[in-house]
Amino acid sequence: MAITNIPAVDLSKFVHGTKEQREEFINELGKAWEEVGFVTVKNHGVPDEYINAFYTQVKRFFEFPTEVKLKYEDPENAGQRGYTSFGREHAKGFDAPDLKEFWQMGQVVSDGDQIAEEYPENIRVDLLPDFEEIGRKLYTAFEQSGAHLLRAIALYLGLEENYFSPKIHNGNSILRAIHYPPIVGEPKSSIRAEQHEDINLITLLAGASAEGLQVKDKDGNWVSVNAPEGHLVINVGDMLQRLTNNVLRSTTHRVVNPPRELWHTSRYSIPFFLHPRSNMDLSCLESCVSDENPIQYDAITSGEYLHERLREIGLKK
Repeated sequence: MAITNIPAVDLSKFVHGTKEQREEFINELGKAWEEVGFVTVKNHGVPDEYINAFYTQVKRFFEFPTEVKLKYEDPENAGQRGYTSFGREHAKGFDAPDLKEFWQMGQVVSDGDQIAEEYPENIRVDLLPDFEEIGRKLYTAFEQSGAHLLRAIALYLGLEENYFSPKIHNGNSILRAIHYPPIVGEPKSSIRAEQHEDINLITLLAGASAEGLQVKDKDGNWVSVNAPEGHLVINVGDMLQRLTNNVLRSTTHRVVNPPRELWHTSRYSIPFFLHPRSNMDLSCLESCVSDENPIQYDAITSGEYLHERLREIGLKK
């Protein structure tokens, strides 16, 4: 069944609206991320032409023979740039690999910020000369949309509107293109993406080429998510849940295998994982700590937390 309790919100009310419309959006977003952890967003500012153009490039890349794609894989970079081959990543707490391969593109620093030294170079696809430019446009649009959402949630949490702005400037965000290939044999214990929570602050998802995304509700039931046309699906990640001491929910989700009659089909997905700079302090906000909700987490930086999680999912030793 399609989930019915994921609210749909209109980002233009916050970006271009009246004071009353901005306040309405802030409350809608905050309540959605408190109660569900997911929201769908329209008028998000990410052009359809960028999304469609990058999907075209991504499909062309994943159609290359395996030996060609492997030329773009560097096992030493923990899957943070370029190609990651089928079966390398698994969900935290699961040994069976997810049934997917993916490509990752990261931050490009153009203002002389010294944080550029922390980031590996993006890997260029010489066989697809437009791949990098189209991906960069989409990356920037996602980054800007996510920044608006974080401004709104900062106000909901009683923080300064620009609380997150310096923390995400030239942040370690990732644009990931995922290919779930056709299923050619009976899966023993694997599904396309086992249940997990995202690592980052928020994730922005630009559609998918087939159904399969499911969210676990408060009663432990798995329910399907189908976003309205033109909406992004946006969810809270573990870093934001940790920062807010579980006030905002990083909801468990997965991508299930299609019905057997559709095993021959591929699924493509393009999520944008919005990360802060590595030195962001994820210590629980004082405003989110109370006698009823004591501190749930030890202090840690976002960089330390990311490295910890990459080891847990098999991308880093």
